[in-house]
Amino acid sequence: MSNIIVEFKDVHKSFNGLLIHNGINLSILEGEIMSLLGGSGSGKSVLLKELIGLIKPDRGDIVVFGKNITQMREHDLIRLREHIGLLFQGAALFDSLTVAENIAYPLREHLDLTESEIKNRVAEKLHVVGLSGIENKMPVELSGGMKKRVGLARAIATEPDIILYDEPTTGLDPITAQRINDLIVELQRKLGVTTVVVTHDLHCVRMVSDRIAMLHEGKIIMVGTWEELAASGIPAVKDFISGTICD
Repeated sequence: MSNIIVEFKDVHKSFNGLLIHNGINLSILEGEIMSLLGGSGSGKSVLLKELIGLIKPDRGDIVVFGKNITQMREHDLIRLREHIGLLFQGAALFDSLTVAENIAYPLREHLDLTESEIKNRVAEKLHVVGLSGIENKMPVELSGGMKKRVGLARAIATEPDIILYDEPTTGLDPITAQRINDLIVELQRKLGVTTVVVTHDLHCVRMVSDRIAMLHEGKIIMVGTWEELAASGIPAVKDFISGTICD
């Protein structure tokens, strides 16, 4: 894991005068699981949106696959997103579509596959997340954990090089949350993908992360392993790890 696949270089971002990023510098290595920690308003989810070009920074560069996406046109950003999967916090399934149709949606949007190939791909990804045979169910029929896993199947449907997770275990019971944690690690190992996780779940961070980046007051104040963060003498890191910072 030596190749840098994503790099934030002196990224600044404000919304209505509120400073969110004040010189973010962060390198994410190919094949690693990087978790982003920080309190409310620290800009973790904004980083994910900047990474896929949904939000442009006011200043600075974001390099993905060796290309500066802050200078890309929308057409090129759409092509870039074909290589990035995103699991939204609430799974964000289309209520009016079946499970199969939800997973097939990005395949029809981005890839030139036959209907038979799409059907096989949907079945394959459902098998990967442990939900074989539920193609015809509607989202309303699924539990919260099942929705997350269907959302994950959709995120990996295009076989991306990067998977982004926005609060993957929020609202789940401990057993289901652990299942999601296991899936994050399993997919990274099986597919060799680069993984970025935004979470407040410290158990999730401990279980899945190769490295962790701590955001505080608009900057990355520390990057390291869980053991390194737990042993850190930086006050903001110590407070967050000990649970005195709440979100």
